[in-house]
Amino acid sequence: MGHPEAAARLEQQFRFLREIDRLKSIERQNILTDASRRENSAEHSWHLAVLALCLAEHADEPGIDLFKVVRMLLIHDIVEIDAGDAFLHDPAALEQQAAKEELAAQRLFGLLPSDQRDEWLALWREFEARRSPESVLAHAFDRVQPALLHEATDGVIWQKYGTTHEQIQSKMLAVREASPTLWERVQVIITRAKAAGRFG
Repeated sequence: MGHPEAAARLEQQFRFLREIDRLKSIERQNILTDASRRENSAEHSWHLAVLALCLAEHADEPGIDLFKVVRMLLIHDIVEIDAGDAFLHDPAALEQQAAKEELAAQRLFGLLPSDQRDEWLALWREFEARRSPESVLAHAFDRVQPALLHEATDGVIWQKYGTTHEQIQSKMLAVREASPTLWERVQVIITRAKAAGRFG
């Protein structure tokens, strides 16, 4: 199988790839557009990546590294394998989530060879910090995707959790920062849902 070091590296990568298959079993609160079931985190990551490719033209910041954005979106929820999914509008769950996700990131990315471990951890932390143009846009896309599902399902999850208009607008500020165009479209979703009595 070639050089022993290369073989050992490949085994580490295979171990990591087997482990992240577990993301397919992590259920999120949001439901699919046909309302048949909840989406899982792997489906969410795929949908986000395609959404980024489709909507990147609406980014407010010029010169965005789209490949970096897509990489962030594909890896940022891997930590949910250990930390689970915290619903965006559940303050109690979110309080504990950051520390759990940091530990999860260290363990999961730690399965990779050291150079990839350091690169992917840095990328994950960059996404979490929301300071670079790519991470700001990635966060915006991460807010747009659930809103798209809520629009298709009449905001049933917003109703389930008693989500307020103020909570939703607060979380959607990331969209306004990255793309006025997408912000306006998300406001259409929120305005219609409020008019229909989907939240308080």
